[in-house]
Amino acid sequence: MSAVSDRLPAFPWDKLEPYKKTAAAHPDGIVDLSVGTPVDPVPEHVQKALIAAADSPGYPTVWGTPELRDALTRWVEHRLGAREVTHRHVLPVVGSKELVAWLPTQLGLGPGDQVAYPRLAYPTYEVGARLARAEHVAYDDPTELDPARLRLLWLNSPSNPTGRVLPKEELTRIVAWAREHGVLVFSDECYLELGWEADPVSVLHPDVNGGSYDGVVAVHSLSKRSNLAGYRAAFLAGDPAVLGPLLEIRKHGGMMTPAPTQAAVVAALGDDEHVRVQRERYAARRTALRDALLAHGFRIEHSEASLYLWATRDESCWDTVAHLAGHGILVAPGDFYGPAGDRFVRVALTATDERVRAAVNRLTA
Repeated sequence: MSAVSDRLPAFPWDKLEPYKKTAAAHPDGIVDLSVGTPVDPVPEHVQKALIAAADSPGYPTVWGTPELRDALTRWVEHRLGAREVTHRHVLPVVGSKELVAWLPTQLGLGPGDQVAYPRLAYPTYEVGARLARAEHVAYDDPTELDPARLRLLWLNSPSNPTGRVLPKEELTRIVAWAREHGVLVFSDECYLELGWEADPVSVLHPDVNGGSYDGVVAVHSLSKRSNLAGYRAAFLAGDPAVLGPLLEIRKHGGMMTPAPTQAAVVAALGDDEHVRVQRERYAARRTALRDALLAHGFRIEHSEASLYLWATRDESCWDTVAHLAGHGILVAPGDFYGPAGDRFVRVALTATDERVRAAVNRLTA
C-alpha cells in the first residue's frame, strides 16, 4: 500500500524558504506578508474567559457546551441574518483547516465521487479530496460542471486568495442549481466580517437559501476576526441532516474543541467591539499597502474583502516574489492557489503596523 502522504501534493510553503532567507537578509529585517497569520493581541476579555476555564480536567463534548451552542446560534442569527437557528443547526470544529481537510472523508466520499472548488482556491480543498481518494475539479462557474458525480461543492466568499466576493444573486443561483442536482454545498465564509468594498452575504441568509437550510452548510472561523488562530476555534452552521451524522462521526474520532477554547469562543462571539477595532487595524494596513503597491507599479484585482491583496506586475509570480524579497518583503506566489494565479502574488495584511510601515517605505523609496 502506498503511504497516505503519496496522495498529496508537495507542501507549497517549503518552496518559499530561499526567498525568505533573501528577505531576512535586508538590513531592516524581513516584512513577512506571506502567511496570513494574525499578529495582534487576543482580546483581553477572551483571554480572561480562557483562563477562567483553565481548570477543565474532564473531557469536553464534541457538540460543545449548551452555552457555546447558544452563542453560535445567536451569532448566526444576529450577524448572518439566518432565521430559526437551533442547536441542531450548529457544530463546533477544531479549526476550519481540519474540517476542510477531512470533510470529504467524513462524508464518505471516495473513488468516483467529485469534489469541486474555485479555480483559484485555498489548497486544502484539493487536499481533502485527495485524502478521501475522491476526484477534484476546479471551476470558474460551478453551474457549468457536470453534476452527475459531483458530491461536494465548495464555495469561498470572500475568497482566499483573491478577496473576491460573490454577489447575493450569484450565491442564490448556485444554491438553487446545487439543490436541483442534489449537490451538497459547503460555503467557506471565514473572511465574511472583513468586507472592504463589498458587503459579503452568507449562504445562510434567507434571501440566498429561500428560508431553507437543505443541502447548505456555512463554515466560520474566529482565527481572523478575533485573532484566535492559536486557539483553533471554528464552527459549522446549516443543514441538520448533514451536521447530525458529522457530529456522530466526530464523536467516534474524538474531534473535540478544548473546553477552555469553547469558553473563549462564547466570549468572543458575544462582543462586537473587538471585531470593529480589529477591522480598523486591517483597514489602515490595507490602505497603506495598496497605495504603496500601486505606486510601485502593481495592479490589484478583486481584493474587495478578506485579508489579502491580489497583486500583479504582469510577470511570473516567482519573479515578483524574488523582486519583493530583494526589498525584504516576503509574499505568497499566486500559483500556490492554482495555475490560474501564476502571474499574481498574495499580499497579506497580517503584519504589525511597524512592519507595514517598513514595507511601504521600501516600496515607495
